[in-house]
Amino acid sequence: MSFQSLGLDPRLIQNVAKQGYVVTTPIQKKAIPAILEGRDVVGLAQTGTGKTAAFVLPLLHRLMSGPRHQLRALIVGPTRELAEQTKDVVVKLGAHVNFRCVTIYGGVGQQPQVNGVRQGAEIAIACPGRLLDLLSQGKFNLNHVECLVLDEADRMFDMGFLPDIRKILQRLPAQRQILLFSATMPEEIRALVHEILQDPVTVQIAHSKPAATVDHALYPVEQTQKAAMLLALLKKIGDGSVLVFTRTKHRAKRLAAQLGASGYRAASLQGNLSQRQRQAALDGFKSGRHQILVATDLAARGIDVEDITHVINFDMPATVDDYTHRIGRTGRAAKTGDAFTFTTHEDESSVRAIERVMGFKIERRRLEGFDYSAKPAAPAAHAPGPRRPHGGPKPGGKPGGQPGGPARKPHPGGSRSFGKRRFSR
Repeated sequence: MSFQSLGLDPRLIQNVAKQGYVVTTPIQKKAIPAILEGRDVVGLAQTGTGKTAAFVLPLLHRLMSGPRHQLRALIVGPTRELAEQTKDVVVKLGAHVNFRCVTIYGGVGQQPQVNGVRQGAEIAIACPGRLLDLLSQGKFNLNHVECLVLDEADRMFDMGFLPDIRKILQRLPAQRQILLFSATMPEEIRALVHEILQDPVTVQIAHSKPAATVDHALYPVEQTQKAAMLLALLKKIGDGSVLVFTRTKHRAKRLAAQLGASGYRAASLQGNLSQRQRQAALDGFKSGRHQILVATDLAARGIDVEDITHVINFDMPATVDDYTHRIGRTGRAAKTGDAFTFTTHEDESSVRAIERVMGFKIERRRLEGFDYSAKPAAPAAHAPGPRRPHGGPKPGGKPGGQPGGPARKPHPGGSRSFGKRRFSR
């Protein structure tokens, strides 16, 4: 289905076209008409299916009529990274229609956020904690909010934000539209839906399963050999854009440092960083300045980077849902991607649980040329000077076969993209 057939304002259609997208994704096709009708909507979709545009486009369309320069739409999500990603989509899709948008989250000064609302922002994208803090201080109110979007509701529940969500709801007008998007539907979120939504339309797309465009593989290995295996695997990957997940922020920091010492352009994204450092790491990964980003699960929902070729689970995720969210970072927008997971003997029960949800047995692989009998080497006292990573771009070049960089190796299944381009943010 084309965006033109949805009845959106022509200016929004022009903005979509400028981004190079002409065909809706399944969740956009089903959710946008219901939202435009003013219905409450529950959207169940894996990451990378275009859910952000599915609520941003009809939200902008709604705001084009009615008063300006007052807060009329509130989008609440679990992380600062997700808030900034959502703002990027709002800015691109709302270009030239003069909407003001403000992000509200902790870790940075509150006054610019307060000023943004007071100076007439129509859209606020917020994390629950900082939003409630400002509301309790009387800095502004939500009296004119017409639409509330709860994005990644299951992750907000996992992070303990459900009581905060209920407090935010108490500050909204009685007449409001609520849009709830989630990758999974735990019982607590299901109860919240029944409590706060009025006769909602439910849109479900490939619930709980990673995208079919992702190739999965397990690499059994001893815990002490994981770092060596990662380095060996990266040599085979070459110039791909790689997202590595660890369970702890300390391991993420340490592993990124090890990769840097081995000559790779790597950064970490974890809770010990300041907001400025986290944004710099994410921006560097987006731009290609960093080939590798080592992240904790906190970042799994906030990373919206196209063309991630590989996700590597250095540590087995704690739950099946975490696996789904991690893997959802690749294989987006009808492109293929690879998901590699390092497993130990202790992970077998977790692997079986993942395979039950996936509906197939994941291939076990041995890494050709890797010495499984070798003991891990002691870390070097001093890191060597930086060098160009194996298969990486030359100075001044761009990754992924762009001018000035090496050509990307072909995927076993052919091209990494096919068909008409879909809006996947």
